[in-house]
Amino acid sequence: MLHKHLPKWIGAVAAAFTCAALPPQAGAAYPDKPVRLIVPFAPGGSTDILGRLLAEALHPILGQPVIVENKPGAGGNIGGDFVARSAPDGYTLLLAAAGPTVINPSLYANMPFNPAKDLAPITCLEREHNLMVVTKSMPVKTLPEFLQYARNNPGKLSFGSPGNGSPAQLAGELLKQQTGIQAEHVPYKGTGPAVTDLVAGHIDFMIDNMPALLPQVKAGGLRALAVPSDQRATAAPDIPTFDEAGQKGFVVMAWKGLMAPAGTDPAVIERLHAAVVKALQDPQLRARFQELGAGPLASSPAEFAKQIADETAWWGKLVQSTGARIQ
Repeated sequence: MLHKHLPKWIGAVAAAFTCAALPPQAGAAYPDKPVRLIVPFAPGGSTDILGRLLAEALHPILGQPVIVENKPGAGGNIGGDFVARSAPDGYTLLLAAAGPTVINPSLYANMPFNPAKDLAPITCLEREHNLMVVTKSMPVKTLPEFLQYARNNPGKLSFGSPGNGSPAQLAGELLKQQTGIQAEHVPYKGTGPAVTDLVAGHIDFMIDNMPALLPQVKAGGLRALAVPSDQRATAAPDIPTFDEAGQKGFVVMAWKGLMAPAGTDPAVIERLHAAVVKALQDPQLRARFQELGAGPLASSPAEFAKQIADETAWWGKLVQSTGARIQ
């Protein structure tokens, strides 16, 4: 047969080209170099806090460092778009949050990427309580007292958020809708800067993720009024729900998840999912999450994909009801 007479070097070259054509993860054990975890918000917010805890926990499981990089701006779109455009090799991941993933598609007129199509879900890491807090100088200690104070001072209050169209802004707008109070929205580039200004008294109140706000409450820098959840938070059992405080039906919860660029090898997705499941089985990490008001989940990629689809529809209706739109 003809191939028996071919020089050996031709077979070697053909084998080399075959190996070169394979994707990196098919030719080597994943991961074989550090992994980047993109946090689409500024340092100090709940996404950043939980992302750094996760990165530290994944290091020994994956056998490679997981390096957190903050890429804030445009309500999380800059970081999300960066990951969506990255090589689908498993070495650039996104610490996803509800805002950029399920709210921004309805909010931004020119969304730079489609989270449902351009990103691959790995797992929903946790669901977390939000928390309403006010400055220590405000003369209120309960939600009813706050609402009365706001009605007595129409147009004089302001509330902060990590950015235009963020869940924190929409929660504030929903509170205004349901209670009739007036307050000016002040957007920041991340929760961290907003909390700094809130503690300093430059803004008056905020409804945002508990992991970023509860430490300030415990330190005495802010006063907590209520949690917009269907039950009290384990991390703060003394703080009533909005229902218990007299404002019925005000429920706005948050979550964080892990995503990769669309087209990432399913074997890499499964490797990362298994690593997160193992990490969240650690009692110390679970306890740390729970202390911050976050309940560990580690859902499957399919479950996370369904959650994203369902919540995109729910938040879309809320965005439409507020009339919010960003060009």
